[in-house]
Amino acid sequence: MAKYIMTCKLNFYESKKAGKIAIVTMDNGQSYNVPNTWGFEAFESLNKVLDIVESDPDVKGWLLVGKPFIFNVGADIMSVDPGMSRDDAVQIGRMGHSSFKRIMDLKIPTLAAINGAAMGGGVEVGLYHDYRTISKSPGGCDHYALPECFLGLVPGWGGTQLVTKLAGPEVAIQLIITNPLNMNAMINSKKAFEMGLADRLIAPIEFVDDSIRLLENIITGEEKIERKKIDPKMSDELYNNTKFAVLGRVHSGAMAPYRALDLIKGAADWSLDEGFEQENQTLADMIKSRQFLSSVYSFDLTQRRAKKLPGRPPKEVKGYGINKIGVIGAGLMASQMALLFAQRFQCPVIMKDIKQEFVDKGLAYVREQLGKRAKKGRMSAADARWMGEDLITGTVTYDGFEDCDFVIEAVFEEIGIKQKVFGELEEVCKPECLFLTNTSSLDISEMAKFLKDPSRVVGFHFFNPIAVLPLVEIIKAEKTSEVVLATAFDIAKRIKKTPVLVKNAPAFLVNRILLAWMDGIFQCIDEGADFMQVDNAVVDLGFPMSPFTLAGLVGPAIALHVQETLNASWPERFPVSGGLKNLVTKGKKQLLTFTDTGIDVDPEIKQGWPQGSKSFTDQEIKDRVLMRVAQEIDLILKEGVVASPKDVDTGVIMGAGWPFFMGGITPYLDQMGYSEKACGRKFHPQGLLEKE
Repeated sequence: MAKYIMTCKLNFYESKKAGKIAIVTMDNGQSYNVPNTWGFEAFESLNKVLDIVESDPDVKGWLLVGKPFIFNVGADIMSVDPGMSRDDAVQIGRMGHSSFKRIMDLKIPTLAAINGAAMGGGVEVGLYHDYRTISKSPGGCDHYALPECFLGLVPGWGGTQLVTKLAGPEVAIQLIITNPLNMNAMINSKKAFEMGLADRLIAPIEFVDDSIRLLENIITGEEKIERKKIDPKMSDELYNNTKFAVLGRVHSGAMAPYRALDLIKGAADWSLDEGFEQENQTLADMIKSRQFLSSVYSFDLTQRRAKKLPGRPPKEVKGYGINKIGVIGAGLMASQMALLFAQRFQCPVIMKDIKQEFVDKGLAYVREQLGKRAKKGRMSAADARWMGEDLITGTVTYDGFEDCDFVIEAVFEEIGIKQKVFGELEEVCKPECLFLTNTSSLDISEMAKFLKDPSRVVGFHFFNPIAVLPLVEIIKAEKTSEVVLATAFDIAKRIKKTPVLVKNAPAFLVNRILLAWMDGIFQCIDEGADFMQVDNAVVDLGFPMSPFTLAGLVGPAIALHVQETLNASWPERFPVSGGLKNLVTKGKKQLLTFTDTGIDVDPEIKQGWPQGSKSFTDQEIKDRVLMRVAQEIDLILKEGVVASPKDVDTGVIMGAGWPFFMGGITPYLDQMGYSEKACGRKFHPQGLLEKE
């Protein structure tokens, strides 16, 4: 992986009214898609610039800006060695603090002109300046974040102290803890300005010129920045509520958000230097943790490896062009697909269902979602109308499908129905039209076997909700052609999804792992463990939601269907749960309900679930579930369902939301000894950061 070193380039602007202004541009010499990051060489460059500015008495002001579209996105995380000594880890924090503090200590007005994406150390360097301008979204600073807790770290170069002192503990908690734990959510420039993190919100077109003009006026005294007085003290109520909220998100699985909360709380009582040293020590603890090692692995999977499209046929195999898309079905999943395809391809999308009322409902959903985007300013009202009324259309016949370039089916999970749909499509569609199936578990070769040309069929399995979960499982059937497979990968890239190539095997990858997870859970319950004890013990590991919450979200009927599919192939490993079957028969949609004493399992479900009398400790429950998962992943890899443990982890991170700080799942199984106990080997015998 090439290393692009950012340098700080110093130029002087001779202002007629304000005098000599140092304009420092952060730039790694690459286009905007290779963002500026901080590394040892970048800090060395910054310090050399500061040496020059400090020694020149004629300099009257300082302005820091990034290259076009990018301010700075923080530390180069892939250059941080988790195997370094703790003393070296402490020095990483001190290096950032001491370098940035020199900006704060300059005897001249300093202004950070945040012209584009700012994250981590990019946000932090701006906080050391006297003033901050930020470029208005869209087209300016569209991404502003302190994502360290998402990566198993804490902001270690001033973020926990300076945000709290500048904007208050509520803002610090939102930016440093809440957003990273909410799928690493980011804010834009408007929100950053409203939070008090910038002094001026300026349109992109004249952003740098207007920022220089503001600095000139500050130097001459023509303009003064007024800020409301902020109390950095955190109330006990806010501290306890935040801790409770973190517990609800990561339970005891992740250390970073708890450590960050303590740093934010301490900001009111510590001097800056004391607070910075607290950050240094905490950052070092985090760098030396197994969670950071797993997070670096996860980051590499999702930010580098996935973008290479592992599994796609060689680039010499060109995919088909896409100018029109068909969707069979108009339910929620199909409607989400239609919306996504229209947004990304900006081409006609036609939805078909068996009844006009189903089609109307699907179109209404699409138009409602587009209306919401327009209301939030994410697209114009005119574009929303064009997309919802002209691009996306509905029908109850196959009229309009004859010129589609690909059609994806999202009909009822029954092999005969899907075979019938593909047979009807083959009579209508052009020969080069691809047939994609969104099946979650069925045999795709079986689905295609009655077609004259089964090579056009490929699995393309989305995860619900489509707008949130980035994974697509691409499943190669027995006769899927290389061109069709290449086109499927190209479609995934175009719609900004992360594809994983999966063998045509029952339940494919992610659902098979989830059902093994659930099987371990059901084993404990069947043998006598208390329902809520099991639910709480498993979620305490750090999973994004409890097993019973997930079962309610997926739907017990779908879980049962996938379990029955797996049972048909491996009855000894995937027994059909009598308790799950009973609750589906009763029409239950959720396992959990509200009772007088809080959340509990629905009493009717308990009554209909056969149980033994064995008692379990929480650790025994965790062991049973994780051993079962380890065994199934071992078999998945031995069967060649995917090529690598990295595919397994990409799948569970991007398709099930399993945590970065666990590395998905296989690093955690290695680190905690489950893989060797269950399989006699580690999934990563050469270590997590071994290059492919």
